[in-house]
Amino acid sequence: MASVRQVQITFDCAEPERVARFWCEVLGYVVPPPPSGFASWGDFDRSLPPERQGAAFACGDPAGVGPRLFFQRVPEGKVVKNRVHVDVRAGTGLVGDERLAALEAESARLVELGAVVVQVLRADGYNESCISMQDVEGNEFCLD
Repeated sequence: MASVRQVQITFDCAEPERVARFWCEVLGYVVPPPPSGFASWGDFDRSLPPERQGAAFACGDPAGVGPRLFFQRVPEGKVVKNRVHVDVRAGTGLVGDERLAALEAESARLVELGAVVVQVLRADGYNESCISMQDVEGNEFCLD
């Protein structure tokens, strides 16, 4: 039986390029080059039928290690909490006050990009601190 070696994470959203560019900044991801024959993604997008323009965008880890992120426009808005979310590992290996300080510093950077802090969860003797946030379209993620 073959095993899966790669995954892609897909986001349903209203503005795919806006959300993709936010996540590029969060993760240090990059937008791949446009298809052959196009000088930019904008040129490619304008070549599509009007109903497909702005309908999708993607980005990826420049080192090729992390999953590709794909963003697709959907007609409905977000109405409930995500069943799956991204954990951004900003405090790996840190504990206590040092971990919380690292998470808060990263949280401040992401707020400048348009993210919203939902809740700061402090260490409780069982779990370490993390910060629950929302991206530019309200998708939940955690700084962990």
